[in-house]
Amino acid sequence: MNEALFDQSERTLETIRRRQETAWQNPRWLPFDLVRGLCDLVVSEQDIADAEARLSRFAPFLRRAFPETRPENGLIESPLVEIEAMRQALEQAGSGPIPGRLFLKKDSHLAIAGSVKARGGIYEVLQHAEELALAGGMLAPGESYEKFDTDPMRAFLGRYTVQVGSTGNLGLSIGIMSAALGFRVIVHMSADAKQWKKDLLRSKGVEVIEYAQDYSKAVEEGRRQSQADPASYFVDDEKSVPLFLGYAVAAGRLAGQLAQQGVTVDEQHPLLVYIPAGVGGAPGGVTYGLKRLYGDHVHCFFVEPVECPSVLLGTATQRFEKANVRDYGLTGKTEADGLACASPSSFVTRIMTNLLSGAFTVRDSRLYDYLRLLYGTQGEQIEPSSCAAFQGPAALCRAEETRDYCARHGLTETVLANAVHIVWATGGSLVPEDIRAEYLARVLPADQ
Repeated sequence: MNEALFDQSERTLETIRRRQETAWQNPRWLPFDLVRGLCDLVVSEQDIADAEARLSRFAPFLRRAFPETRPENGLIESPLVEIEAMRQALEQAGSGPIPGRLFLKKDSHLAIAGSVKARGGIYEVLQHAEELALAGGMLAPGESYEKFDTDPMRAFLGRYTVQVGSTGNLGLSIGIMSAALGFRVIVHMSADAKQWKKDLLRSKGVEVIEYAQDYSKAVEEGRRQSQADPASYFVDDEKSVPLFLGYAVAAGRLAGQLAQQGVTVDEQHPLLVYIPAGVGGAPGGVTYGLKRLYGDHVHCFFVEPVECPSVLLGTATQRFEKANVRDYGLTGKTEADGLACASPSSFVTRIMTNLLSGAFTVRDSRLYDYLRLLYGTQGEQIEPSSCAAFQGPAALCRAEETRDYCARHGLTETVLANAVHIVWATGGSLVPEDIRAEYLARVLPADQ
């Protein structure tokens, strides 16, 4: 590991303390072949294959219970679309050059929950339901999972409770799916959560408990209350392996979409992926899946608000879950409600230590600038939190740290001309129309 990179990390931490946008390249990054064996001890390729198989078993239930999944035959998957007009607009708006092609992965439009959390959150609830049904004699191996869409099964699962702490989108995925299966559901929501998300959950019969404090308090209380009830199951966003597996499944599906569009990923045709990060579970799972498929030919970057870069801090300082943005003079408050996690996942920060290429921070004002630019060029509208990811391609060739990363990893001008950049849109399709209009009209001071 290069000492200069660790010095660069220290300078990045100073920039973070000054609430300035920054870029960071991970000095602990290692070639994937060197860490594959260690990763297998935590999450193996077989684990991911098992998760994919479980989702396939549930497809008949999903097709019946959620008609919006029928076009995909019960598969919960999102489109991958090229956004060339947005790439040009970003360059014209003053970003650095964005060589190559720019795509939007529309997890903002995943069926049922309208966010990336429809992957991990729904998967973990389905896994729990399957385990209960098999153990309780309500389901026999080989039976159709359409059985989950029956009154006897819902009555059986109604004896059990599912709880989760959330800033919003994870709560939506857990709440909507758990309620559809018949579980009693309690979502503990932090002060950052949007009112429309709380209202939507309550309309589905979900109990929502609100906290004046931040995400960490919601998780702490949800975990405590769940542990006091033997019939309760807690979905722990800070350390859940099932959540992680649900997100990791996305990689294989993305690979299929890239192949359908004639995209090659190799040394001369790199893949660069930019994902918003809150506590870290979703971007961590997606990154892990992609690294297993593409190794060093994929370069994954997380993007976080300047006031709440908890995953960057936890990974860069190796304090992991003990890192808290307030220890660096930051408030943790941001317009990007889904990213308002003051401390990161213990599990994800550890497993990303040698896999993550780097990270960017972004001011809240840019979230709305990117939102308007995307809508004006492509007609797509996503949540402000999702728009954080655009800071990645916009700053990759502009920031000194990531220019240095490109030089160190052979991402020359010629190679980047063949690159594919993917901005991962993490939420947006369930946003009410009046809130969409507010987002488009919202303009913040440039220094905010």
